[in-house]
Amino acid sequence: MIVYRLAKEIYSGDLSGKGAEKSGGRWNSRGVAMVYTSESRALCTAEIAVHTPLGILPKDYQLITIEIPDGIKTRKILSNELPADWNSIPHSGKTQELGDFFIKENEFAVMKVPSAVVQGDSNYLINPNHQDTGEIQILKIEPFIFDQRMFIR
Repeated sequence: MIVYRLAKEIYSGDLSGKGAEKSGGRWNSRGVAMVYTSESRALCTAEIAVHTPLGILPKDYQLITIEIPDGIKTRKILSNELPADWNSIPHSGKTQELGDFFIKENEFAVMKVPSAVVQGDSNYLINPNHQDTGEIQILKIEPFIFDQRMFIR
């Protein structure tokens, strides 16, 4: 399976999850390393857009194409496993509990979760501590230019 990630150039080759560990996110608490990826380039773009203040065009980003081998154990979060407020803004601590447990349990290298930004699409969270994560490969890193119409009004 191919997944995508957008990151500043300085972090483009980094799959350690240290960025998410420093700040936390919808699916992980601060202090828990996790790598966020998306099923498409478009979803990556939307995920960056919702976290960027209007009027600021993100610069110096790279699109990272990542291959997750078919044999990698993936946990799929089903809609009936999600709390009612899973996609709230700000995000619920309940989704962080699910993600933190995924990392702590260390049974799966990847967890498929629904996107809160694009209904029907999915993000793939990578557990950088799992023994199989070494099989996950960066295939390509290339400059990414955001369309200013998404950010500048």
